[in-house]
Amino acid sequence: MAFNHLPAAMHDALGPLSVTPVTHSVPMAQNHRPRRPPESGETRPSPGTVLDRLTAGAGRAARITHTEHLPPRPGRHAVWPHRIRAEVINAIRTAGIEHPWAHQAAAAEHALDGESVVIATGTASGKSLAYLAPVLSTLLDGAEAANGRGSTALYLAPTKALAADQLRAVRELAAPLGNRVRPAVYDGDTPVEEREWVRQYANYVLTNPDMLHRGILPSHPRWSSFLRSLRYVVIDECHTYRGVFGSHVAQVLRRLRRVCARYGAHPVFLLASATAAEPAVAARRLTGLPVTEVSDDASPRGELVFALWEPPLTELHGEKGAPVRRTATAETADLLTGLTVQGVRSVAFVRSRRGAELISVIAQERLAEVDRSLARRVAAYRGGYLPEERRALEQALHSGELLGLAATTALELGVDVSGLDAVVIAGYPGTRASLWQQAGRAGRSGQGALAVLVARDDPLDTFLVHHPEALFQQPVESTVLDPDNPYVLAPHLCAAAAELPLTEDDLALFGPAVPELLPQLESAGLLRRRTAGWYWTRRERAADLTDIRGEGGRPVQIVEAATGRLLGTVDEPASHAAVHDGAVHLHQGRTYLVKQLDLEDSVALVEEANPPYSTTARDTTSISILDTDTEIPWGAGRLCYGSVEVTNQVVSFLRRKLITGEVLGETKLDLPPRTLRTRAVWWTVTEDQLEAARVNPEQLGGALHAAEHASIGMLPLFATCDRWDIGGVSVPLHPDTLLPTVFVYDGHPGGAGFADRAFQTAREWLTATREAIASCECDAGCPSCIQSPKCGNGNDPLHKRAAVRLLTVLLREAPQAAAEREAPGVPGPQEAPDGPADLSPSSRQRRLRHPEDPPGI
Repeated sequence: MAFNHLPAAMHDALGPLSVTPVTHSVPMAQNHRPRRPPESGETRPSPGTVLDRLTAGAGRAARITHTEHLPPRPGRHAVWPHRIRAEVINAIRTAGIEHPWAHQAAAAEHALDGESVVIATGTASGKSLAYLAPVLSTLLDGAEAANGRGSTALYLAPTKALAADQLRAVRELAAPLGNRVRPAVYDGDTPVEEREWVRQYANYVLTNPDMLHRGILPSHPRWSSFLRSLRYVVIDECHTYRGVFGSHVAQVLRRLRRVCARYGAHPVFLLASATAAEPAVAARRLTGLPVTEVSDDASPRGELVFALWEPPLTELHGEKGAPVRRTATAETADLLTGLTVQGVRSVAFVRSRRGAELISVIAQERLAEVDRSLARRVAAYRGGYLPEERRALEQALHSGELLGLAATTALELGVDVSGLDAVVIAGYPGTRASLWQQAGRAGRSGQGALAVLVARDDPLDTFLVHHPEALFQQPVESTVLDPDNPYVLAPHLCAAAAELPLTEDDLALFGPAVPELLPQLESAGLLRRRTAGWYWTRRERAADLTDIRGEGGRPVQIVEAATGRLLGTVDEPASHAAVHDGAVHLHQGRTYLVKQLDLEDSVALVEEANPPYSTTARDTTSISILDTDTEIPWGAGRLCYGSVEVTNQVVSFLRRKLITGEVLGETKLDLPPRTLRTRAVWWTVTEDQLEAARVNPEQLGGALHAAEHASIGMLPLFATCDRWDIGGVSVPLHPDTLLPTVFVYDGHPGGAGFADRAFQTAREWLTATREAIASCECDAGCPSCIQSPKCGNGNDPLHKRAAVRLLTVLLREAPQAAAEREAPGVPGPQEAPDGPADLSPSSRQRRLRHPEDPPGI
């Protein structure tokens, strides 16, 4: 929840805060249950053949900048620990799995020993079975208790889709065990009449952190029977719990441990993650417990062909006459169409809900020209759909009725998409971990697979498709989260006190920042100290103080004006940019125009239409420094890290042609500003540095603005963030520093650790930024280097060459302590040739702010 939405009292309280089993090798052994054969009954074409067919058209082969071949890998079998019950092992064999992989057996051994464990192996490596074997065995032991419920287990998934998929898998696997294993989903879609049965009788409950936070923990007396018997907590796809969301989930898990301890239970945590850097460290930070790591992937892998694809330049010109590439959306729609025509089962992963809808619509139209029946075999899948729509799509995908799907990350996380042959990724998903997670959706039954990364017109995407070593020769990122963020911690302390009064013994559980926060919460009237501890004082639910996904506010309902039909929802902070008056909204292949956004009633009224354009919101931003935590000299300038306050306002929107992205016009909007207190990194430059860089006053605004845009675009290479998680402002003369200053800040209240990571890696981060700008083939700047798709100033002013010169001088004087290592494959700074001055109006006296902001501030 955005900090602005907390009660005023909390605003005042916080202020501007700152055993290893014996193994043997089995060539390409099959551990998973048999998959359905190709529809035609013929052998599937190799991934190389599929790619050759996709590039058969004129000039299409030139769009591939690099092809990486990952060879097949044999599997290594082991034996299940002897403590797993024979009935469970027989059920696993009934499912077609004779022997476990070595990592599955090792993880099960740790779990049975009572050790929390994180299984960090590749996609489709059988992580689910690794934790299900000990969990099901323990549930059978518990079923022999007098009350038939001597042991329970809780499963947490980041999405409803994954929980529903896991329920299917558990029911299939546990079917031979009869009613001794009783799995059930408990989430917002669970009918009220079923919830009491789940609380009283289910012994394997599948839910999500949101429901644990809002529904289970506040009502823990009603869950006492379940919690008293809780033996295992499974946390699936735990690498997704990063940033502010991960910080909230970390505190929710601490609250769960505390409540369980009150009932005499101390559950073992079993975490599953895609391959990640230091998974045990991240898992320990998330759970607050020591965690054993199992990361030696013993599963077999089929051949993977991974192509990097750069859309071609078009004859069109964008803002300031910059050359425009064909959009990643259009290219991805073409690729999905081509794959569907080949009969190749595919998923195209798209970053935005609108992009998923648009790609499915374009692909359907093109397939209809080839064969009308094919058009019905492609669909979109995204968050915001109603539950029955999601379930129908998941069933169609599992049955093979759908050949192609344009999906957001709602389908990325562990959902068993059986038999996929190819994955197309529309734009770098922000982290290497997500990239491999998405690519791993294909080839899940051990056969060869094709993955294609289609670059967006964006500095990072352009850099990556021309520097494949940054993708294929680098480890995945460490997970960044900060449970001690006071904006995260404070509402969870209140929620914990409402569940059970906080005592002195509880404080260490929640972290070192608690002693400083408690007096502030007391003085704000949120908590009251008595002899027994701290108590929640309000009538309202303390769990409602925060939205753990950091979204805040009531979701805005999207309603069809003519019929009153609810189409879906959008998060309140994103509503200003997504469903403002005049915005184009896509839903299930249909296009709607927003007639009115009613912020007071949280409703956006829409009507069906067919405009030949899409819309993009524009905003303005100002920033002030609240506190400087750390600063170090950078030549004559300074590199700083601290707390800032950002004020943002959506002021207009652009209309763009659907396929080309050409701007058709701009419309003003009247929406209220939003404020955000967060963490930022910033750097200043002096007159001497500007003189050394030959940046005159007329070029200064454009140089800073260009460096800001490109640095934001490159930061996801160094921190586990997305470009849309962070924002930036460049100021030719900032009133707080009295110098030209560039800010990059976390787009979440209290910060998310991204700016801190930027500060720690500043030298290598800005070196990659300079290289991305200097190596771009454009003359004066384009979306591939310095133009931003979300710039509030219309990408004006920008000066490409001045930015390169300025960054060159900065990096020449960069302190060695700012980076402990050089970024592999990133050249050092070199002087770029000078060029014509940017004639865009700018001066230090104008104090212009050039924002690039994450949505929803």
